[in-house]
Amino acid sequence: QVQLVESGGGLVQAGGSLRLSCAASGRTFSGDAMGWFRQAPGKEREFVAAVGWSGNRLGYADSVKGRFIISRDNAKNTVYLQVNRLKPEDTAVYYCVGQLKDSEYVSATTWIYWGQGTQVTVSS
Repeated sequence: QVQLVESGGGLVQAGGSLRLSCAASGRTFSGDAMGWFRQAPGKEREFVAAVGWSGNRLGYADSVKGRFIISRDNAKNTVYLQVNRLKPEDTAVYYCVGQLKDSEYVSATTWIYWGQGTQVTVSS
């Protein structure tokens, strides 16, 4: 059974940082893109960042560019999201995703595997 398990979320003050992790099990993702989405209360799920199989960054949402950094460690079958200079509007459940159906990585429907999410809450 393939699983993506996120960790590292929590409550942080505005301007703070967190490091989110997503550990995959059940299969290796070393040959696949991985990424992160988020969903705030009352809002649709939105793309945050994606990374190619070799560690090349595929893209970031405009709202997080310059503040968030996606990376991966294929030996650990893990993808990370370093979130810096957090703002209250970054408050959301953050989901890890793995394996693309096609090249449209900003689309939620493109990703095959999803984690259960980790809550990030930013206080002002």
